[in-house]
Amino acid sequence: MITSQRLLQIFVVFGILYSILLLIGNETLTWYLKPFLIPFLFYAVVKSEPFDTKKWLLLALFFSWVGDCILMFADKGELYFIFGLVAFLIAHILFIVLFTQQTLVSVSFKKPLFWVGFVCATIYLISILSLLIPTLGDLKFAVTGYALTITIMLKVALKGTFDWEGNSKYIVLLGAAFFVISDSLLAIDKFYSPIAAASFSIMITYLIAQFSITFGILRLNQKNN
Repeated sequence: MITSQRLLQIFVVFGILYSILLLIGNETLTWYLKPFLIPFLFYAVVKSEPFDTKKWLLLALFFSWVGDCILMFADKGELYFIFGLVAFLIAHILFIVLFTQQTLVSVSFKKPLFWVGFVCATIYLISILSLLIPTLGDLKFAVTGYALTITIMLKVALKGTFDWEGNSKYIVLLGAAFFVISDSLLAIDKFYSPIAAASFSIMITYLIAQFSITFGILRLNQKNN
């Protein structure tokens, strides 16, 4: 019987092969392979030991997969992009719930370093929106709401590095940071200025983000952790 650990390993190998195909420009094959990426993480969580926040991680991965599938048709019309944005917005809200439901062992609000990170994340949000808003047109409010949500997700993950037990909390933060990077690259490429090898850059950071969050949460919730 295939294990959770093996499914995570398969995701890594598949993700590397997928990224190589993107890098060499085989976008036709990667288009067909994209829907099979997140299911490896989803079933790795299904196969993992039971833990209190498992359902939230599964739901977040499911809506991420829905977003992936919808965005495959983004070139067919703007509605596909909007619906994909909504799916990922739901996924990020679920990630926020997932992070807030983890077991706490400390209180981050009393630690100055937390507020340094908090302020840095806020400055980044303001900076990226200042860059993008003049080019967003009718999507101004939708993209602003999405950017605010993913920044909150990053801040909650940052809070977790002070509140949670075990070194796996840093892997979760890494994943949240890569999610912000991936979505920022996507937004800049789509609304501001084309980025060289955009598909590769967006997807490699996205895959690192999803793997890091999933792996980090599973490690945080291991009974022997």
